[in-house]
Amino acid sequence: MKHLKLSLLFLLCVLMAVPVSAKRKTKVIAHRGYWKTEGAAQNSIRSLERANEIKVYGSEFDVHLTADNVPVVYHDRKIEGKDIQTAPYAELKDLKLSNGETLPTLEQYLDRAKKLKKTKLIFELKSHATPQRDREAAKVVVDMVNGKKLTKRTEYIAFSLEAAMELHRLSPKTPVYYLNGDLSPKQLKELGFAGLDYNYKVMQKHPEWFVEAKDLKLKINVWTVNDPQVMEEMIEKRVDFLTTDYPEEAQKAVHLYR
Repeated sequence: MKHLKLSLLFLLCVLMAVPVSAKRKTKVIAHRGYWKTEGAAQNSIRSLERANEIKVYGSEFDVHLTADNVPVVYHDRKIEGKDIQTAPYAELKDLKLSNGETLPTLEQYLDRAKKLKKTKLIFELKSHATPQRDREAAKVVVDMVNGKKLTKRTEYIAFSLEAAMELHRLSPKTPVYYLNGDLSPKQLKELGFAGLDYNYKVMQKHPEWFVEAKDLKLKINVWTVNDPQVMEEMIEKRVDFLTTDYPEEAQKAVHLYR
């Protein structure tokens, strides 16, 4: 028993000696999937598969609601001159991404994600024309994610405060992050968000927010970090997540940091 107690004491001392940076290693998120690779395109199903293959923490993707309430995965508001949010899905269903894939619906994207077990789904709900439409879009997508039993693998992000608040209301146990960069950590905490997901330039202008967020037990994600020097800077700040178009390079930078 005495030897057991000594062994446990030794293990405790070792764990306490582990540097904070090792305990809080920054996790990498592939921005619009891992699309800067052969055969992929932004927000394509292939970009999701590639993100899963390199074992990043999460793959970010963007969702709009069509005029007839079909959620589709695409970043820009328009595709081939058609406004996604004002067009019916029938006018969009045969349009192609740059890699030849057909514009994916959210349902198709989630069905593929279910078979890829490693990667978190970093779900950006795009801003819609009105607060009411933001709320309607939030309801449609949360119902679909829940129906696919992917709630525990999903984290929501949004520029629209209305959308972010509705996502949190509809799925209170799911992490929701606000993107717009105009609220302090204290304000985000009061609204019930899991953290701040801000452009790295916002965080550079407000270095005090790194400390405030940690004190409030909020997570920090920074985007879109493609410059190696900024990657190093943010990793040294011990951000929780780093969103980038170059996920493999970011993984190497995290691995090298001690």
